[in-house]
Amino acid sequence: MDKFLFINGEWTGKGLERIEVFNPADGSVVGSVAAGGKEETQEAISAASRAFSSWSRLSAYDRADYLMKLHDLMIEEKEELAEIMTKEMGKPLKESLGEVVYAASFLKWFAEEGKRIYGRTIPSYAENKRMQVLKQPIGVVAAITPWNFPAAMITRKLGPALAAGCTFIVKPPKETPLSAIKLVELSEKAGFPKGVINLITGSSSVIGGELMSSREVSKMTFTGSTEIGKKLIEQSAATVKNVSMELGGHAPAIVLDDADLKKAAAGVAASKFRNAGQTCICINRVYVHEKIYEEFIELLAAEVKKLKVGNGLEEGTDIGPIINKEGFDKIKQHVEDAVQKGAVCVAGGNGTQQDGGCFFEPTVLKDVNHSMLIMNEETFGPVVPVQKIASDEEGVRLANDSLFGLAAYVYTESMSRGTRVVEGLQYGIIGWNDGVPSAAQAPFGGMKESGIGREGGIEGLEAYLETKYVSIEL
Repeated sequence: MDKFLFINGEWTGKGLERIEVFNPADGSVVGSVAAGGKEETQEAISAASRAFSSWSRLSAYDRADYLMKLHDLMIEEKEELAEIMTKEMGKPLKESLGEVVYAASFLKWFAEEGKRIYGRTIPSYAENKRMQVLKQPIGVVAAITPWNFPAAMITRKLGPALAAGCTFIVKPPKETPLSAIKLVELSEKAGFPKGVINLITGSSSVIGGELMSSREVSKMTFTGSTEIGKKLIEQSAATVKNVSMELGGHAPAIVLDDADLKKAAAGVAASKFRNAGQTCICINRVYVHEKIYEEFIELLAAEVKKLKVGNGLEEGTDIGPIINKEGFDKIKQHVEDAVQKGAVCVAGGNGTQQDGGCFFEPTVLKDVNHSMLIMNEETFGPVVPVQKIASDEEGVRLANDSLFGLAAYVYTESMSRGTRVVEGLQYGIIGWNDGVPSAAQAPFGGMKESGIGREGGIEGLEAYLETKYVSIEL
């Protein structure tokens, strides 16, 4: 399955070098894409810049109609899109299907929310003056997206950008470009005007560098590692480019002694082991009150032992492959380091490399502490370490002991204790008795080194708008 670049409403790049896309479950080649570079990126920028004038002048209702057509096409072809996603990324097919529906929800929600971009009139200090505030689209938007949610991380940016009146250039990752290409094929089918949506595959450094240096690109929205995010922020200074950054995480969960333990164990498992632990907001470390520590460990281990590891296309698979050997090696290092420093493995603990793929058992570690790598670095794999705490205050202190502040979780049935914990946690997203808090209508983003800005909700739409103040003297 050979795929190409999409620039100004045309598929192009047939003469370019190819980049092969591999199935992480078995190493087989599932397709190839064009290796676009500086010239192709400039063409995409020019196309998006030309299209901005007419697209931004369309009514919000007309733009909403296009987004809804794309939404409907995604739902109609969800099985094909989900299969592509599983083949190139590895997640179980049932999760891929869920992601397609989740991804489409951003288009539907922002199609409606775009009709509610309101300005305002300010009472004037003088009888002969009128004061107005206008909201206008920011301009050409460039998006660099990650491999772990190949569809949703595009639509979470594309939906609000297009609803606001911006035009769009997406650079998907080399691991999962085929899902992005399928989305763009559907957008072509939906009839979007030429240049409104453009897609470039190829070298991240070359394409990203060109996007960041261009004065025609008004905004960069990026989801990925904190390391790369910092480099993009540095590059944005040259043009004072608007940026939105959803970066790394190291999500803690605090389980208090009045929690519903069955619900807590199920919630931690649902969060941690979704997508084989390869999600930005999955629980990375758990702090459990000493009074219920052993009971919680037993319940969590029981949940984990139900999970089946295998090829994402096989029925019944719960945990798919790790995206690549580098990711696998990091998981293995974290587990080995923890065990060497005194942690006890109560479930899983082993990884295998077979048939060209890397797999790791869902794993539970007890008796961990902050001297271990796994409690200080994002594992991005199916391993959950559990540490004992003596008080709510200790749990909050340990949870906040991180450079990251994307997501955190708390399990308690007490309104007063839960409120104090939530208010004390230095995180942008909190799940209170909820292991899966993400939704199109809610803001998503982090504090500290986990990013800048928010996606989703009304905040996600505001990120693509400029505020213009107009003072009129009569």
